[in-house]
Amino acid sequence: MAGIDDTIKAKATGPIPDGYAACGGDLSVGGKSLPSLIETEGDTPLFVYSRAMLTARMAALRAAMPPRLAIHYAMKANPYPPLLAFMRPLVDGFDVASGGEVELALAAGVDPSRISFAGPGKRDRELAVAITRGVTINLESEGEADRVLAIAAQANVIPRLAVRVNPRFDLKGSGMKMGGGARQFGVDADRVPALVQRIIKSGADWRGFHIYAGSQALSADAIIAMQAETIALTAQLAEAIGAAPRHVNLGGGFGIPYFSGDVSIDIIAVGKALQAEFDALPPIIAQSEFCIELGRYLVGEAGVYLTRILDRKVSHGETFLVTDGGLHHMLAASGNFGTVIRRNYPVTIASRFGAEPQEVVNIVGCLCTPLDLLSHAAYLPAADVGDIVAIFCAGAYGASASPAQFLGQGSAQEILV
Repeated sequence: MAGIDDTIKAKATGPIPDGYAACGGDLSVGGKSLPSLIETEGDTPLFVYSRAMLTARMAALRAAMPPRLAIHYAMKANPYPPLLAFMRPLVDGFDVASGGEVELALAAGVDPSRISFAGPGKRDRELAVAITRGVTINLESEGEADRVLAIAAQANVIPRLAVRVNPRFDLKGSGMKMGGGARQFGVDADRVPALVQRIIKSGADWRGFHIYAGSQALSADAIIAMQAETIALTAQLAEAIGAAPRHVNLGGGFGIPYFSGDVSIDIIAVGKALQAEFDALPPIIAQSEFCIELGRYLVGEAGVYLTRILDRKVSHGETFLVTDGGLHHMLAASGNFGTVIRRNYPVTIASRFGAEPQEVVNIVGCLCTPLDLLSHAAYLPAADVGDIVAIFCAGAYGASASPAQFLGQGSAQEILV
């Protein structure tokens, strides 16, 4: 048991998302108890995704956003095939970032007309599949436009093309800035009109704009300002081109609370402000269709990573819980996925869910590297070998964004419940 001195040394952990419950002292996900979840898959480590939480998140978002706004799923957040199939009827479109994701979306039954393909380094063979299947390609450069038009001409297909715009602004407070200044993403705004005019002249099916300024923001004011700037830029570009875009992807940027002190974004405020923008659209884009593109906001909090404690040891007065998982499955929780200052994800002892914290521990994985630290100095219920650790906010950028094959460890299992 830890004394008061250990408690003072503890580092805060992030907030456990709403939607998780206790069942007989264990964590329950989607109405299934911890033992039954592990028994179903046979072992840990294990990612568990909740259908109920996915459905609830989409329902709340639909209620908050303007009715005319389409919602797209950015599947790079989580491409687990059963999850894709579950999300298909819940969203209006899928945004992909590779030929592999195109194939995954098609395999999940997504109509090609609902898929848009972005990314700064598309191979010719990926472009050819997208063109022939009728996927919309978000062009990232003039050179990519040349390649697409040549491939389409050779295949005798009219390509569906949008232009990704690199705006002059970014999303304030975002975890990753995707616009403003020199970027590998998109075409600088001042060069967009000439490119679009060339696309239209070529006979291609010009679909509109993709404008993505940043991701993982928790400030409603920052999102509201970014969307207003995006709509204004859309109108300016349309006027310069002399034609209205059929579709406008306003990007995303909606973040989720990972760390202590983080507060969920006020989507009601965002929706009201966006409705006001729609009510006052400039005439040239008044009939354009608008969407937002969200990944982690839709699926991040609906996933939890479960890993079993293999060993409990003390070193220089600190307690280490060594698990059968690690950064090879949950790279982001280790602080090695773009985090400048390492902070603790939401974490608990799943097999003692709801128990009072009693000790300060370091949770580490099984890899031979000091980087494999899943939680540092966390104040948690007392745990021993055989107990299960749960790391939350694992539904996005978890399994598919981590080096599963590092040190020959292999992938974690995944389940949708």
